[in-house]
Amino acid sequence: MKVKIFDEGHEKDLENSVNMFLSSLNSDIIDIKYQVSVSMFAEEQVYCFSAMIIYNEK
Repeated sequence: MKVKIFDEGHEKDLENSVNMFLSSLNSDIIDIKYQVSVSMFAEEQVYCFSAMIIYNEK
Protein backbone atom coordinates (compact mmCIF):
# COMPACT_ATOMS: atom_id res chain seq x y z
CA MET A 1 0.00 0.00 0.00
CA LYS A 2 1.26 3.49 -0.85
CA VAL A 3 0.13 7.10 -0.52
CA LYS A 4 0.62 10.17 -2.70
CA ILE A 5 0.01 13.64 -1.24
CA PHE A 6 -0.75 16.78 -3.21
CA ASP A 7 -0.79 20.36 -1.89
CA GLU A 8 -1.76 23.34 -4.06
CA GLY A 9 -2.76 26.95 -3.58
CA HIS A 10 -5.69 26.81 -6.02
CA GLU A 11 -8.35 24.14 -6.50
CA LYS A 12 -7.79 23.93 -10.27
CA ASP A 13 -4.07 23.27 -9.72
CA LEU A 14 -4.94 20.45 -7.34
CA GLU A 15 -7.44 19.05 -9.82
CA ASN A 16 -4.84 19.06 -12.59
CA SER A 17 -2.15 17.46 -10.40
CA VAL A 18 -4.46 14.69 -9.20
CA ASN A 19 -5.80 14.01 -12.71
CA MET A 20 -2.27 13.78 -14.15
CA PHE A 21 -1.24 11.34 -11.41
CA LEU A 22 -4.37 9.20 -11.84
CA SER A 23 -3.96 9.04 -15.62
CA SER A 24 -0.47 7.57 -15.20
CA LEU A 25 -1.40 5.25 -12.32
CA ASN A 26 -1.70 1.55 -13.07
CA SER A 27 -2.86 0.53 -9.60
CA ASP A 28 -5.98 -0.04 -7.54
CA ILE A 29 -7.17 3.12 -5.78
CA ILE A 30 -8.31 2.47 -2.23
CA ASP A 31 -9.35 5.98 -1.20
CA ILE A 32 -8.93 9.68 -1.94
CA LYS A 33 -9.04 12.19 0.93
CA TYR A 34 -9.59 15.89 0.19
CA GLN A 35 -9.09 18.88 2.48
CA VAL A 36 -9.26 22.67 2.30
CA SER A 37 -7.77 24.96 4.89
CA VAL A 38 -7.73 28.72 5.11
CA SER A 39 -5.66 31.09 7.20
CA MET A 40 -5.10 34.82 7.46
CA PHE A 41 -1.81 36.49 6.62
CA ALA A 42 -2.06 40.20 7.38
CA GLU A 43 -5.20 41.22 5.43
CA GLU A 44 -5.03 38.32 2.97
CA GLN A 45 -6.78 34.94 3.11
CA VAL A 46 -4.47 32.06 2.20
CA TYR A 47 -6.04 28.82 0.96
CA CYS A 48 -4.47 25.38 0.89
CA PHE A 49 -6.09 22.61 -1.17
CA SER A 50 -4.74 19.13 -0.51
CA ALA A 51 -5.50 15.54 -1.40
CA MET A 52 -4.12 12.18 -0.37
CA ILE A 53 -4.49 9.17 -2.63
CA ILE A 54 -4.17 5.74 -1.05
CA TYR A 55 -3.48 2.94 -3.51
CA ASN A 56 -2.15 -0.58 -3.91
CA GLU A 57 0.81 -0.86 -6.23
CA LYS A 58 0.54 -3.65 -8.79
